[in-house]
Amino acid sequence: MDYTAALEYVLSLVDYEKSPRFLFSPQRFPRERMVALLKFLGHPERGRRTIHIAGTKGKGSVAAMMASVLARAGYTTGLYTSPHLHTFRERIQMDGEIISPENMARLVDMIQPAVAAVNAQASLGVVTTFEVLTALAFLYFEERGVEFQVLEVGMGGRLDATNAVPPAEVAIITSISHDHVGILGDTLEEIAVQKAGIIKEGCPVVSAPQPPEVATVIQRVCQEQKATLVQVGQDVVWHRLGGDLEGQAFVVEGEAGTYRLWIPLLGEHQLENAAVAVAAVEALRRQGLDTSPAALASGLAEVRWPGRLEVVGRQPLVVVDGAHNDYSAARLREALEQLFPHHPLTLVVGTSMDKNISGIVAELALLGGSVVTTRSRHPRAAQPQVLAQEFARHGVTATVGADVPAALAQALFDAAPQGVICVTGSLFVVAEAREVMLGLSPEELPAPAGSKQ
Repeated sequence: MDYTAALEYVLSLVDYEKSPRFLFSPQRFPRERMVALLKFLGHPERGRRTIHIAGTKGKGSVAAMMASVLARAGYTTGLYTSPHLHTFRERIQMDGEIISPENMARLVDMIQPAVAAVNAQASLGVVTTFEVLTALAFLYFEERGVEFQVLEVGMGGRLDATNAVPPAEVAIITSISHDHVGILGDTLEEIAVQKAGIIKEGCPVVSAPQPPEVATVIQRVCQEQKATLVQVGQDVVWHRLGGDLEGQAFVVEGEAGTYRLWIPLLGEHQLENAAVAVAAVEALRRQGLDTSPAALASGLAEVRWPGRLEVVGRQPLVVVDGAHNDYSAARLREALEQLFPHHPLTLVVGTSMDKNISGIVAELALLGGSVVTTRSRHPRAAQPQVLAQEFARHGVTATVGADVPAALAQALFDAAPQGVICVTGSLFVVAEAREVMLGLSPEELPAPAGSKQ
């Protein structure tokens, strides 16, 4: 099997990432199915230390930070995240290197018999794309002798495929806000219950600052599981020292010390994410693991997490950010106002149809400036005319771009040399903008017959 055939097989499975709405339930996502798949594979999820990360926003950034710090501390570290920007292979990394096409194809070939065996057990339902990719990551980490696996939850937590792992060395809950409403739950409390499902008995937990109703749920689950809880914003605090377009200097006052740090990521929200990572590193240190302040500082200074307030062009300045709900749109707005207070702004906006479009637009419309709406190639993409109508409700007249290259070309044509263009609304739109600005080629995905997507 070559890589193209492997992708064709993976994409022939049920892929809820391409479904705008579905019921997130134990009937659709029985934990027993993922456990059965891993059992057929010899339980590759076991035998290494785990950092498990759930949340609405920031979990990918924190995962990248933790992987970078652990690698600098001398641990062989695997990183599993989703979604990807340009290739499925980005989801599975070891010490900063993405899995090769050959290794991915070989492991998909290994997994197929196990998938068939699980699918034959009708009571469990059929194995999904995400479950196969998760199992593949565990197999790869096992083969490569990974010491730490840093796992970003795909959706929720309690029923997520990554939650088949034993109790983590640290469970991290990043900022929780309204997202996937109607899938994870209709209220913040219901969403928090799903996210807090990664907390297992006796597991140290680090939580980002949360709304009161979310904090209450996390505290209750920690008490039930006899898990220690560190609350960033209370037990661990931070403040910004300064920065530029290359990064930010800041100080974190942790439980075990004070750290003067720098990260090559922009936005106040990334300082919050970094403070969460500091608290998690301190939790590892309390368990006797070698995570020195020097490894912490160098790991954060070297972290790379593209597509999040990333500068991809200059004159005019072009930044891309994957903000995809009203909370993240508000954080993006605050960052743009802080970074570019006197620069004419053009927004290129495209979202998925299942997102809170009115909430996202309400935040971005406050920025003023010009707007071009667009859509990505993804099947869940909202029509740009829908976005333009929503901007019009806020008194903003938007130009419609048929696709991301056309929208970006329009924005570049109209922008002044000292202007700023921000591409946002989803990681899918961001990926296509990066392809245009950085000369990248998108991964050609097969369109298999009989797909169940």
